[in-house]
Formats: sequence, C-alpha cells, structure tokens
Amino acid sequence: MKIKTSINLKNKTTGAIGIFDSGIGGLSIAKCISEQLPNEDLIYVADSLHVPYGEKSVDFIIGRVNTIAEQLIKQDVKALVVACNTATVYAIEQLRARLSAQLDIPIIGVEPAIKPAAKSSRTKKVAVLVTQATSENQRFKALINTHKSDAEVFIQACPGLVEIIEKGQQHSIHCQQLLIRYITPLIEQGVDTLVLGCTHYPFLQQQITAIIQNLLAKNQITLIETAMPVSLQLSNKLEHAKLFNQQIRQGQTQFFSSRPSKQQESLISTLWQAPIKLKTLA
Repeated sequence: MKIKTSINLKNKTTGAIGIFDSGIGGLSIAKCISEQLPNEDLIYVADSLHVPYGEKSVDFIIGRVNTIAEQLIKQDVKALVVACNTATVYAIEQLRARLSAQLDIPIIGVEPAIKPAAKSSRTKKVAVLVTQATSENQRFKALINTHKSDAEVFIQACPGLVEIIEKGQQHSIHCQQLLIRYITPLIEQGVDTLVLGCTHYPFLQQQITAIIQNLLAKNQITLIETAMPVSLQLSNKLEHAKLFNQQIRQGQTQFFSSRPSKQQESLISTLWQAPIKLKTLA
C-alpha cells in the first residue's frame, strides 16, 4: 500500500519531527532531541495500547510501525525517528523501502551503541540490556558481530522492565529484584561497560547505578545509552537536507497515545519535566 502525503515539498522546513515508540520509553530520545534542536517542533506518539512490542509478532510490529508512520506523515512531519529498539531491528528497513518511492525524508532508528562500548571497554567485556524480542533478532546479532571488534558482548534479555516503566514503578521492590537478577550475572562475567539497549531503560539509570555500586562497592561499570547519538544523527540528516527550522523561537511538542489516560499524562509530565496535554492517537 502506498502512503499518501500532503507535505509541501517546497516548504517543509517548518514541519515537525515525528517520534514514536511502543510506549513512553522513546521520551528519553525525544527529550534529548528537544534539548539539542530547541527550534524544532516535535510530535511524540506512544503506542501504549500495544506495549511492549517485544512480546508481539514481527508482522504485528511492522504493521504498527507502518500505521503510525502513515499517521505522522499525514501531519506533515519532515523526519521520522523510530525511538524503539525492537521496532528498529524488525521494521525500519522495510519502512525506508516502503517510503522511499513516495517521500524523501530522513528516517532515523535506534540501535544499541555497541561500537563505542567495545572501543571504550578496558576489560573488553561488554553487556547490552535489551528486550526479549531484540535479543533474538538476527539483524541485532549481526550488528553486534560487525561492531564488537575484539570485545566479548553479553546479551541480557530483560523481560518485565518495559512494563514496570510504563506503570511508573521504577522505584518498586519488584523492579529492583529484576534488575539485580539481570545485572548480577554480568558483573560476575567481569563486564565494565553496560549498554542500555532499549529506549525505556535510561529511566532506570539511577537504579542500575545504585545496584552496581552495591554489588561492586564502587561504580566500575560505564553506562552507555543512545539518545545523544540519535539526536546528532538526526541533526546531521536535517542539515544535509536543508530542513532545519530557521524560525527563532522555542519549538513545541505534541503528545499522542493509543491508550491515553490521566495516569499516563501525569507520568509523561513527570518524565518530560513539564506539564503536557495527552491527545488520542486516531
């Protein structure tokens, strides 16, 4: 199916940047983009009716990615950011191929920062925390093999963490128990660099750091996430395509959800560090 668009290709610099995730995890990416590109308008979509993508079939993930991308394109976005690791590894290649014939806009994905992690690791032992679906994806495994250099990479699937963050329960005992279960074996393997391979996980940095410090007596593990690399890549793509918004003003962000609620609106406001109004994704 072809995607129809109403974008005015002669004047799309003022279009918003569309950002979407299976839930609220992609806010870690959107927040960084907002800080790095303050003039730009953003549209953030949380597909919370179907979170987490990690438990869904490949066909379902692809279908949701295409549906949300189409809805964002109808709002004249000038770039798309797939702010979900699982959606990136399973659906971004087909999305780029699907859109290329109809629409020439940057499409940025989120991939775990294996290359910088392997380069900076002193022990050459790196771990990456990911969803169950990402841990089983062949494209993801190929990415690791391509960029790990001489480092050993341990893949740790983390079932349950996305759901905890979606409920705003990062400080719960259950969350702490899961993190200890996932992190302890990695410490025993001697890793010194930990990649947060899901956009939800940066919201657990405080808890992860505390557990590492408790288990090691001091923090000897470096945490790496992808918000800044994604923001820089987006900036480079916009500059190359001459799509920067030239208006000197503070950009605005709209928030949509496929299952909005007052609780989710409050949670997003807390994570965004400003009051927001949550709209319903049609």
